[in-house]
Amino acid sequence: MWSLVRKGRTTTMTCLLFTQSLLLTSNSLSLISKPSLSSLQPHHLPISNLSSAFFLNPIASSSISAFCSKPGRAESVPSMQSPESISYLTQREAAEIDETLMGPLGFSVDQLMELAGLSVAASIAEVYKSSEYSRVLAICGPGNNGGDGLVAARHLFHFGYKPVICYPKRTPKPLYSGLVTQLESLSVPFISVEDLPLDLSGEFDIIVDAMFGFSYHGSPRPPFDGLIQMLISSRNYDQTRHKSSVVVSVDIPSGWHVEGGDVGGEGIRPDMLVSLTAPKLCAKKFSGPHHFLGGRFVPPSIAEKYKLRLPSYPGTSMCVRIGKPQKIDVSALRENYISPEFLEEQVDSNPIDQFRKWFDEAVTAGLREPNAMALSTAGKNGKP
Repeated sequence: MWSLVRKGRTTTMTCLLFTQSLLLTSNSLSLISKPSLSSLQPHHLPISNLSSAFFLNPIASSSISAFCSKPGRAESVPSMQSPESISYLTQREAAEIDETLMGPLGFSVDQLMELAGLSVAASIAEVYKSSEYSRVLAICGPGNNGGDGLVAARHLFHFGYKPVICYPKRTPKPLYSGLVTQLESLSVPFISVEDLPLDLSGEFDIIVDAMFGFSYHGSPRPPFDGLIQMLISSRNYDQTRHKSSVVVSVDIPSGWHVEGGDVGGEGIRPDMLVSLTAPKLCAKKFSGPHHFLGGRFVPPSIAEKYKLRLPSYPGTSMCVRIGKPQKIDVSALRENYISPEFLEEQVDSNPIDQFRKWFDEAVTAGLREPNAMALSTAGKNGKP
């Protein structure tokens, strides 16, 4: 909070920090008129003088536009149906649907894998922006779930992320070797299990868990049992160093039972789960903040046969959120920026001009600042 002292009037500017930050640009704020000093009351600047018609013309930043838009427009992929209102598949149903898609309905494995991987990448990009979560480790298993992870990593590369692949049990089939070649052509690095850092959180912002899908049975074997333990360890928070990486599981958190979930209670606790085609029964046990559905390819005949109740995908999106986003205490995000009092000769006589100077300085410096600012005035007694 900056305090300005001028002839008995204290002008205070408070910045509120919201969940979306933006890079300030000179187009973000445009003064289209300025009040004369005679129009200002001795001890306050009326709130009505600071309306959007006075300050903003137009709102050029997409982040500001989202903040100022009507309810429901701020999130590009809106929260759709509640978890209780949609369908969940058993392991048998999931297998039957895959067989039908790749049989009489004419889908190929690589086609479904491409759509699934794109859905995973799109879901990640909706929540974890590349500007803050650029370092991605994709841990891929030997089956279709691992193939989804390879495809997702390729799309994340094109989205501006920096993926690294851990693919310890490569499948020799042409489909999978082709996915590896595509990543290698982009110079996406591959890393062995032995070369992984002991502390994954120090090297990666996002870990994509693409080891096992709904068709896996039994307990994980080496090296995947050790990798799962590494993911569990990465969820710990070290207050003296840094936060843990976020974990994104593809369709099924690896090691979970496809229907019973984390039966032992000591498995992976992902931050995000991206269910594919339709959520599996284990997704009911998912307690993380972000559950998305991907795979926008389920034809009406399958939906009718299995009586599937699935969320409607918004617009042209490849993913849709299931349930509501995690609630955020906006009041906890408030930031007060405090500096020493300015002397009268250091402050412009018009508070609007002073506000503009501060804003221009932030633009020139290329600073990331809150996406909303409020300018208010108060007298010596602290009242407006």
